[in-house]
Amino acid sequence: MHSENKPSFGLKFAAIGGLLFLHLPILLIFLYAFTTEERSYQFPPPGLTLKWFAVTWNRPDIWPPLYLSLKVGAIATILAMILGTLVAASMSRARFFGREQIALLIILPIALPGVITGIALRSAFSVMDIPFSTLTIILGHATFCIVIVYNNAVARYRRLAGSLAEASADLGANSFQTFRHVLLPNLGTALLAGGMLAFALSFDEVIVTTFTAGQQATVPIWMLEELVRPRQRPVTNVVAMVVFAATFFPILIAYYLTRGGSETAGGGK
Repeated sequence: MHSENKPSFGLKFAAIGGLLFLHLPILLIFLYAFTTEERSYQFPPPGLTLKWFAVTWNRPDIWPPLYLSLKVGAIATILAMILGTLVAASMSRARFFGREQIALLIILPIALPGVITGIALRSAFSVMDIPFSTLTIILGHATFCIVIVYNNAVARYRRLAGSLAEASADLGANSFQTFRHVLLPNLGTALLAGGMLAFALSFDEVIVTTFTAGQQATVPIWMLEELVRPRQRPVTNVVAMVVFAATFFPILIAYYLTRGGSETAGGGK
């Protein structure tokens, strides 16, 4: 029998230090959402209060960006789930010259820096004379949301036996019936996880949105403007908590949906 290897004290200390480095700033945001001080980040806070949650609820300038973020995230996710699934199906089932190069092009939007993607999209919209609006934000977000869904779907496709589709065809089913009744049930959790991750990334996207939004503001853009010209700093922290929840819980659900398999949920972003 082999003795169980236990991590050393140094390794435990390094792991705890790394976790604190990553998450302590987030905990400070939560802390200053309850501070009684309106304009400074005095530590420790002079007092704690819940009043900023009521103030945030009653701030009329917060709701339009929130609705816009939800709308953009929902539509971009739906587009990504449709297109990402179709692309994954074609790339997984077909063999053709240049397939690997096309696969690289598919994942390129999420591998490139956001500023490059944003500049490229802004230039394309200008050349095509498309006015900046909710549509341009959705199209911009869909570029990387498709990759998220594609990563999950193609990983699940690779785990499915090719004989399933062949057996379905032998029984008289056409391509659509095979996809609907055979492939889609097996892809369900992977697609749901991809959709969750796509929505989370869309909801908190800043860089691509900056280049494609025009005069509109999503929640992250609103937060940036508030940080530059703060009126009530704790309100920004309360909104940051909402953004954290809107991204954390979908990612957590996606993790639990795919932890038993080899899906590369959200890989690359």
